Amino acid sequence: EVKLVESGGGLVQPGGSLRLSCVASGFTFGDYAIGWFRQAPGKEREGVSAIKRSDYSTWYADSVKGRFTISNDNVRNTVSLQMNNLKPEDTAVYYCAAFRPHGSLRGYDSTWHKYSEFTGQGTLVTVSS
Repeated sequence: EVKLVESGGGLVQPGGSLRLSCVASGFTFGDYAIGWFRQAPGKEREGVSAIKRSDYSTWYADSVKGRFTISNDNVRNTVSLQMNNLKPEDTAVYYCAAFRPHGSLRGYDSTWHKYSEFTGQGTLVTVSS
């Protein structure tokens, strides 16, 4: 059974930090990239960040560059998203997703999530004072 289980969401003040984790199981990881996309109320889904498990190459949305860092632990089958300097506009449900990229992640934009083969249940991040 394929599982992507997210954790780490919560309520944080603007400027604060959170770390999201996604534990993957039930599929062959080497061919996949795993990333995070988010959906805020009344807005479309937006890719946030992704990492290719085979070469650790990464992709970030412009809105989070310099603030978010994605990392991959192949031993624990865990992908983490360290989110610093959070802003109210980062408030959303964050989903972990796995997809098989064709070539470099540089060829993708914030809609990469539409290629997802597996998606977690989501975790809510609320940035508010």
